[in-house]
Amino acid sequence: MKNVFLLLTSACCFALASCSSPGNGYLFDGKDSSKWNTTGQVSVADETLTLSGANTQAVLKKGAYKNFRLSMEVRTTPGGKGAIWFHTNPALSKGYSVAINNDREAPVWWKMTGSLVSVRNLTKSFVKENNWFTMDIIAEGRKVTVNINGSPVVEYIEPENPYRIASHANTLLSEGTFALVSEGGGDIQFKNIAVTTLNLQERGVDVNEQAALATNEQTDEIIRLHQEDFPVLDYHVHLKGGLTKEEAAKQSRKTGINYVIAPNCGIGFPITNDVEVLQFLNEMRSEPFILAMQAEGREWITTFSPEVRNEFDYVFTDALTFTDNKGRRSRIWIPEETWIENEQQYMDLIVDKICGVLQEPMDIYVNPCFLPPQMQDRYDEFWTEERMNKFIDALAKSGKALEINELYNIPNKAILQKAKDAGVKFTFGTNNVKPEVSGLEYSIRMKKELGLTANDMYKPKIKI
Repeated sequence: MKNVFLLLTSACCFALASCSSPGNGYLFDGKDSSKWNTTGQVSVADETLTLSGANTQAVLKKGAYKNFRLSMEVRTTPGGKGAIWFHTNPALSKGYSVAINNDREAPVWWKMTGSLVSVRNLTKSFVKENNWFTMDIIAEGRKVTVNINGSPVVEYIEPENPYRIASHANTLLSEGTFALVSEGGGDIQFKNIAVTTLNLQERGVDVNEQAALATNEQTDEIIRLHQEDFPVLDYHVHLKGGLTKEEAAKQSRKTGINYVIAPNCGIGFPITNDVEVLQFLNEMRSEPFILAMQAEGREWITTFSPEVRNEFDYVFTDALTFTDNKGRRSRIWIPEETWIENEQQYMDLIVDKICGVLQEPMDIYVNPCFLPPQMQDRYDEFWTEERMNKFIDALAKSGKALEINELYNIPNKAILQKAKDAGVKFTFGTNNVKPEVSGLEYSIRMKKELGLTANDMYKPKIKI
């Protein structure tokens, strides 16, 4: 009995010690901001800590946190944006920041709420302004996880030799304090800010195992795009070939490439009417993807109503399906459905059909400048200067964006250069037919050779 008593006493003491460990517990409990050094417009009312306007911040006074779970409730008012810093110092000259930004009209649209800034920027905001949401930031060994409303949006493992440009040289894991920063014209509001320190040994976390799972950033092109503040988005991904929405989300978090999920919509395709469109959107709207319609065939305009089409974040189509001069429905990626009697005349027909498709009510022209398999080995021969100019003139006048396509590595550089010179916006698109989505290799090569910047990329009209 004595031993039992001592055991219970020890357990109680351990529990009390755990609850009162330095640094654990509420960092803001709704009463005051006394645990924070504040500058700018910081106020406390209705159990809410509010940071208003630009150049406002609150830096935690005490604590050097390394492995932790930081939890809070957050809300932004219109124009409210900023970040939560960790492993930082009062000067905010080191550590990571997690973006708070729900402004879909902002010029910088690729660093939305939950972004691990400069390392895993997110193109989709999961919440609306004026709505409370929960955020958890977990630093555990080499891994950083960001959860929004309980779901992971970032899972980043810092490698032993991370790639950083000069302006982000100190964006590294170490230890440090927390900071809340407001950078916009509106408010950022916080409730129930709490921290729990994590013991890696107790949790069975092996940092060497984590390092083995990390991407080699010295050879990775995606981290370079994040570092230079370029939107990292694959605008053309399909859930096909066995790729599920769960696996797509997992792949996206691992590679750092944001995905647009696009169902094939048209007669003979998985989605054939307005009802099925709305069913798809209702299922997918809360998922971590931008959503687009791939409009199939030339009859898509009458198959789907404008109101339902506009529920997507954007619409894209190609010119691979059309009716030829003899009234035959042609799908030019299928040799048996492509009737070529005179190659030069058929090439002129393709250019005419493309220019016609550019007048359809869509946003992006994809699988662009595709040629039938019988003609692909002479791509540059068929795409003459005159034909390129005719296409680019129609494209620029239409205001449509142009896809750089990974599946076929098209268009060629000459066409892309003309499009850039004409002020056309671009997208990168895998158009995957298997579960593994590309690493955007062709798109990134063309981006480098053409000198594309963030301003050259198409901005989706993102809804939630």
